[in-house]
Amino acid sequence: MVAELIKRVPLLAFLKAYTKSMRLYYSFVTGIAGWIGVSFYQYVAHSSGPRGTSNIVRTIEIPTPPEKMLVILVLLFLAWGINQIINDYLGRKEDRINAPERPMVSGELNPERALALSGSLLVLSFLVAWFYLEPIAIIPLAAGVLLNILYEYAKSYGVWGNIVFGLMISMCGLFGFFASGPMDIYMTRSRFSALFFIAVMNGLMTYYTYFKDFTGDLAAGKRTIIVRFGIEKNRYISIAASFLPSVLFFIGYFELGSFEIKLNNTFVILGILTIFLQIWTGYLYYKNPKGEMTYYSLVTNFRACTCGQATLIALFNPTLGMILFLVSYVFVGFLFNLHTSIKA
Repeated sequence: MVAELIKRVPLLAFLKAYTKSMRLYYSFVTGIAGWIGVSFYQYVAHSSGPRGTSNIVRTIEIPTPPEKMLVILVLLFLAWGINQIINDYLGRKEDRINAPERPMVSGELNPERALALSGSLLVLSFLVAWFYLEPIAIIPLAAGVLLNILYEYAKSYGVWGNIVFGLMISMCGLFGFFASGPMDIYMTRSRFSALFFIAVMNGLMTYYTYFKDFTGDLAAGKRTIIVRFGIEKNRYISIAASFLPSVLFFIGYFELGSFEIKLNNTFVILGILTIFLQIWTGYLYYKNPKGEMTYYSLVTNFRACTCGQATLIALFNPTLGMILFLVSYVFVGFLFNLHTSIKA
């Protein structure tokens, strides 16, 4: 009954195809990245003393009202899907080979109408940030949109695609922080370090997604790392790369003092689980660098990324970090399994 109604009503059919193109299992990538910024702002706002808790600098920060926090998180969780339409629009050439059943390629979704809707939602997001949240939040918001457009072209230049993608998702963390309330100091060593690790984890995550897109990227001239070095070499690169976030964290924290917060037991436990997920992801792509299992390994890849981001939250909010770790692990798998076609 519902399926028949959708077929008969053009608007409902359009919205169904648009939602499908948003690929909502990715929403936890932008959502949890942004939540790092939101929750860190609350941590600073609740700190006491001239230097705050754990040497965190507090100036004029005040706790974010719940209704504003909800608006910020809704924008962050929808950010991936809204921008994914732009990405799909620009990437139709390779998608005709890699994902011929994607709505914008198959004809199920009108590209121009979808682009117009995403553009309208982005304008609305800018207005909400400017008039209801904090005007400075439009800077990372605009940067994220521009980086998303740049990403489609950066994919042609090896690791630059991963760098641009990582920077794009790190803008979610910055948006979450800037949008949460007023402040006098916008960047410190800890804040920069958090953005850096968001970028590293997401740059690594998108590297693994390139395995499934090898054929289309090769045909479209997108010289990703997978295309540039070939499947066989990347089997070994995938294993080595899986250690990158943890190695960089150990160096940054213990040698460079990149975070001004002491480790806690929850962070250590979630960190160990995250390292396992990251190494397991590398092993899966070593074992199945092509074929159907390459696609289904994505769920572990996404979990490693989103759970890793939740682990960062546990550094300064252990309870919230653990909750988001568990929620991310469960719902990334649940939403991913709603998309059963490897060609979509």
